[in-house]
Amino acid sequence: MGERPGLARLLAPRPEVARWHPHGAEGVCLTAAGEVVLVSQDGERWSLPAGRPELGETWEDTLRREVLEEACARVLTARLLGFCRGACVAGPEEGLVLVRSIWRAEVELEPWEPQFEIRHRRLVAQDEVMDQLGIGSHPFASVLRRTLHEAAITTGSPAQLEQVMDADG
Repeated sequence: MGERPGLARLLAPRPEVARWHPHGAEGVCLTAAGEVVLVSQDGERWSLPAGRPELGETWEDTLRREVLEEACARVLTARLLGFCRGACVAGPEEGLVLVRSIWRAEVELEPWEPQFEIRHRRLVAQDEVMDQLGIGSHPFASVLRRTLHEAAITTGSPAQLEQVMDADG
């Protein structure tokens, strides 16, 4: 099996200071009833509301705008959970380090009037989130599992939660 282009460089030692760019915000959004808001472009693959910043936006500004645009929901409160960092290994942004903020947000739903690329919104019980996000086959499964854990989302039985923590180290 051959290596992907740029993988060796990605794994090579890096200088202490890397060129990085705020990549946006992603939110685990909960309604007053405790349901998690998921969005989808095609009605088949579901994700958490997320997006890139516009000029001059803070991390939280980006979260609030993207949740409103993608999920037609207003953020009432938001708590920063952490950051996810990744490096582009090919293309025009090769070598660029992208940083995304990850939040837990309590939201109030607005009428569903999709205006952009997101065409579907779904509310799911907390114990169904992992299945709806397709975590078993998701390329960032460990990040999603950790995000849900940090957001205090009840994602299954105690045995399943223990597996999540074991998998994430």
